[in-house]
Amino acid sequence: MIFLTVGTQFPFDRLIKAVDDAIRHGLVEDQVWVQIGRSSYRPRNFEKSTKFLEKHIYDQWMLKASKVISHAGIGSITMALDQAKPLLVMPRLRKYGEVVNNHQVDIAQKFEQCGYLLAAYNIEEMPEKIKSLKSFIPQKRDTQAEIVTERISTFLNRIG
Repeated sequence: MIFLTVGTQFPFDRLIKAVDDAIRHGLVEDQVWVQIGRSSYRPRNFEKSTKFLEKHIYDQWMLKASKVISHAGIGSITMALDQAKPLLVMPRLRKYGEVVNNHQVDIAQKFEQCGYLLAAYNIEEMPEKIKSLKSFIPQKRDTQAEIVTERISTFLNRIG
């Protein structure tokens, strides 16, 4: 099962429609469950869809998924990576009113360079990236939480 999540703050019709079209054209063989958030596009080819999910149900869908397709929000990315899920992201773009700035492009580029995920930066790239997702294995991610904690602590001690 593929879990498609677009978050809850902004609509993301482009991503939902791109995956819906991929299913219609036979590029996706898995069941697809989607959390569409505030999007106005209504998918026609998904197994299950809902606007919003309670946290524990969202977590269950993520756990059950064999693959994840998402916006390039850091929360969705880290959750998929923590569970070693093959992940395809499409960054939201400001020019379409999907987000207030293009920070998701930077996030997607960095995580893609590290081999943690696949990224499609426009609709035209989605069919090929969806095909690649079938065999994609993400690099294992070492979060180095102790180093981050130490840096934050050092910074706080300097200003405090």
